[in-house]
Amino acid sequence: MNERLQQLSDRYWDRLLAAAPTWASIIGDHRFDADLEDLSEEAEADLAAELHSIVSEAEEIDPSALDGDDRITRKVLIFEAESQAGTLDSRSAEYLVDPMLGIHMDMIQGIPQLRAATAEQADAYVAKASKAGLLFDQAMERHRQGVANGRTPPLISVEKVLAQLDAYSASPIETDPFLQIGTPGSWSEIELARWRNAMSDQVRTVLRPAVARYREGIASDVLPHSRPQEKSGICWLPDGDEIYERAVRRYTSLELGPQEIHDIGLEAISSLEEEYRALGPEVLGTDDVSGIYRRLRDDASLRFGSAEEVQQAAESSLARANDAISQWFGRLPNAPCVVQPIPDVGAADTTIAYYIPPAEDGSRPGIFFINLTEPTTRTRFESEVLAFHESVPGHHLQLAIAQELEEVPAFRRHAMVTAYVEGWGLYTERLADEMGLYSSDLARMGILSFDSWRAGRLVVDTGLHAMGWSRQQAIEYFMANSPQAPNNVVNEVDRYIGYTGQALAYKLGQREILRLREQAKATMGPRFQIKGFHDAVLESGPVPLDVLGELIAEWVAA
Repeated sequence: MNERLQQLSDRYWDRLLAAAPTWASIIGDHRFDADLEDLSEEAEADLAAELHSIVSEAEEIDPSALDGDDRITRKVLIFEAESQAGTLDSRSAEYLVDPMLGIHMDMIQGIPQLRAATAEQADAYVAKASKAGLLFDQAMERHRQGVANGRTPPLISVEKVLAQLDAYSASPIETDPFLQIGTPGSWSEIELARWRNAMSDQVRTVLRPAVARYREGIASDVLPHSRPQEKSGICWLPDGDEIYERAVRRYTSLELGPQEIHDIGLEAISSLEEEYRALGPEVLGTDDVSGIYRRLRDDASLRFGSAEEVQQAAESSLARANDAISQWFGRLPNAPCVVQPIPDVGAADTTIAYYIPPAEDGSRPGIFFINLTEPTTRTRFESEVLAFHESVPGHHLQLAIAQELEEVPAFRRHAMVTAYVEGWGLYTERLADEMGLYSSDLARMGILSFDSWRAGRLVVDTGLHAMGWSRQQAIEYFMANSPQAPNNVVNEVDRYIGYTGQALAYKLGQREILRLREQAKATMGPRFQIKGFHDAVLESGPVPLDVLGELIAEWVAA
């Protein structure tokens, strides 16, 4: 590898992990186990300046002097550092009080994924907990800065966060996220009791009081200034247009404007109606699209009866996919994937599922987290497509393979190029149909339902953040143009309100992967092999979509 490029890659990755120490520990890098994130304005500005510097220095490297893999590394480094810096420039810590992305949810969802293989690592996590007071105090200070600058969060987000903080504070200390950390299996009962007592002390004397202060500050200093539901989008902030422009670039890796994205979504919704009409008579006895939506949404027989049924369906789908993947992929991951429920606190306000990659040190598998709250609202016909997206052949297959690419730099193995990662997840939903993984035509209806959801995201995200839609307008659009259940619609719209631009990645990424596949088939004719195409997509790790196009073109030519 080019020496200068290697230095910049290492510098970028080390700086990023130092700024996100909890994530570093989750993926198995234990250099920062005792640290917590620094949310101060000064730390944010320093990191942004460092990332901008890395971009400038990487751009100065002549790509013609690099070999093929180094050219990829240079492009991915520039994109990742530039998009991360752009997010920091948007200063989201000022206005982001969010039920999915808030620091309290980072703690609830992330801390239990930590694993300590040694006593030193376990004690470092106690030190991490001891710094939680500063973390929540810094977060509150940034929110107050946001209020002073006219950069305030939406009211609905603040109300949900307050309810989550209350639920956390009311939960037993024994179930606290910090006490769910995995401890060394070799410990005696005495050693484990010593550690749990030390951690309990930090939770009781530092963490819980800090959360109480944070809750009081939000209620008194932020809630009264929050934006009404009619102004939920980022466009209502003084610098909202610039924030959205950065977010679109980060999450799509494409040069597209909001109106163009909006129109792509509208066209996709319209084209999906033809597929509903084709499948509807056989499955539901009607080709009326509105009637199909109502039936899928309202028919109680299409719902699960218990949380156990929801989890069992996810596990069964994963097992079926694992049995079939070797016929469609040449390269397979070593790390396994397991299914676990989303933690109770915050589950009612979060998405239906998410995935966390395995720890690189082998201490934890990849985890497909599924939402088991309100199981009678969870649809049977969407359970299989959800499992294939989040686990195999979706996120687990792609992200676990990426982690195991020893021949590429560390930052590329762990890069979260969202359009690539989520585009792959959505691509595999239809791929699973080609693989024969769906158990029935009703389950195949879930493909259409999920595709409506992702196409609708293009319309709703741009509507909220570029066109000034109200929260209710976004909810009504989804209810009219997809069969999603009302509770899912509300939670998803609230997710887009906080996670500005991320919703655009799925459909745009899927479209590009499908386009590249069809282009390769047309060029190669009988030489095209699906295993080879999939390996070509996955063997370089996450990359921006334009780089993916170059990689597939090289594969076709070779």
